[in-house]
Amino acid sequence: MKLVILDRDGVINRDSANFIKSPNEWVALPGSLDAIALLNQSGFRVAVATNQSGINRGLFDMATLNSIHEKMNRELAAVGGRIDAIFYCPHAADDHCRCRKPDVAMVEDIAKRFAVELHGIPAVGDALRDLQAFAAVGCQPILVLSGKGEATLAAAKADADLALPDNTWVCADLAEAVQRIIASPHSG
Repeated sequence: MKLVILDRDGVINRDSANFIKSPNEWVALPGSLDAIALLNQSGFRVAVATNQSGINRGLFDMATLNSIHEKMNRELAAVGGRIDAIFYCPHAADDHCRCRKPDVAMVEDIAKRFAVELHGIPAVGDALRDLQAFAAVGCQPILVLSGKGEATLAAAKADADLALPDNTWVCADLAEAVQRIIASPHSG
């Protein structure tokens, strides 16, 4: 099976320092939905791995998160795309759970759900914690410069402690990442 793992905020949709708290605040990034549809058409299954600490912080509830994801799925369906599974961590960083990226439990759960080995699976994020989680389990980390991506890359260049994992691909956005994934002889 061919699988791609995507972070949500900053990769598929616009990010916000104030969290995405309602379906109205969820706005797809240009080209991201078409890119996911292209993955589907190329035989890839797509899983989302997203930290959603706004739940723990009381900024939105599960019904609202489900409504946000329903909107995402509707807009994807309108362009012929789909997400096969959405995994999320509702905890705040100080909860010290195993599912919050950069920890790996959420990504390991994706591997179990799809019955795949994670080595070489393309995994796209815009923050260092995404890339760290992906690399820790053997995925191919891909940084997109949308969302927090430009700041992540700048921080990595300025501070060795914030360096990107080895062999991280850097792409302008999800559309460019998908082109590279599809062209890669190691994808699937």
